[in-house]
Amino acid sequence: MLHRSLRLFAMLLTFGAILSFLPGQEKRLPERISDQTYRVSVDLVNVLCSVFDKKTNSFVTNLTRDDFLIYEDNQPQEIRNFSRETDLPLTIAMLVDTSGSVTPKLKFEQEAAIAFFQSVMREKDRAMLVKFDSGVSMLQDFTNDPNKLADKIKKLKTGGGTTLYDAIYVTCDEKLIRETGRKAIIILSDGDDMSSRATLEQATEMALRAETTVFAVSISKGGFFGVGDKSEGDSILKEIANATGGRIFFPFKVEELDEAFRQISQELRSQYSLGYVSNNPGKRGEYRKIEIKVQEKDLKLSYRKGYYAPTS
Repeated sequence: MLHRSLRLFAMLLTFGAILSFLPGQEKRLPERISDQTYRVSVDLVNVLCSVFDKKTNSFVTNLTRDDFLIYEDNQPQEIRNFSRETDLPLTIAMLVDTSGSVTPKLKFEQEAAIAFFQSVMREKDRAMLVKFDSGVSMLQDFTNDPNKLADKIKKLKTGGGTTLYDAIYVTCDEKLIRETGRKAIIILSDGDDMSSRATLEQATEMALRAETTVFAVSISKGGFFGVGDKSEGDSILKEIANATGGRIFFPFKVEELDEAFRQISQELRSQYSLGYVSNNPGKRGEYRKIEIKVQEKDLKLSYRKGYYAPTS
């Protein structure tokens, strides 16, 4: 019993340390805390899917179970659960880039973050705030008070390198994987990563394991700031968003954020939920590809492109 208590105490110390990376500290990514404390066998695979009209880009919310086909590793699956939820509570983690490269755009980021929480959050929603530069720090744990989040956002300062991948990895591993319901990460960044210990692949994998949709707001295309397009950073943000079923937005000024935030909010509250029990009984922890189709040709879909099978 004593040995078990000491192990638990050690894990709690690790939990506090990882999410509070400080600039200048040596950073390493240990065994995932989710592996140590959240190892659960999941038989039912749930996939959230957004459907858009190709011509108008508007959301389509009147489809039925019979309109969908779902495949895992090219094998058809039987849809066991189907629902269209329009007003579910949201669990949101906002990750704000405070590295030196975004110093000219910090005010833009602050206004964008505050506007997002004020326009999107409802009383039953919960959100947290994380900043990343040469380290990763949680500034505000989950709250339903946008004013608390705004106070922390106003105090943001820039400096140091960029640990985008670490921010995604740690936020999913330590916080979001334990949450249920509809979860999303909102990233405000130029997409450049200079200092992470985690790789892009590891960060994406952890987001998929946490069943978290990533939406990115790129601040690299800043005609408003007189800076050019950083296509490499935007490509990274787009890759993470696409893999998890999210999207990337390219506002040129603060006023253009309103529509982007409105779309993010509507999409998160208007997704279809498709559940199936995989006909692959293996529990080897491998990645499995998901493909969803609809019969209507004028529609486009957004959903996470795969998941990791359970290991036990």
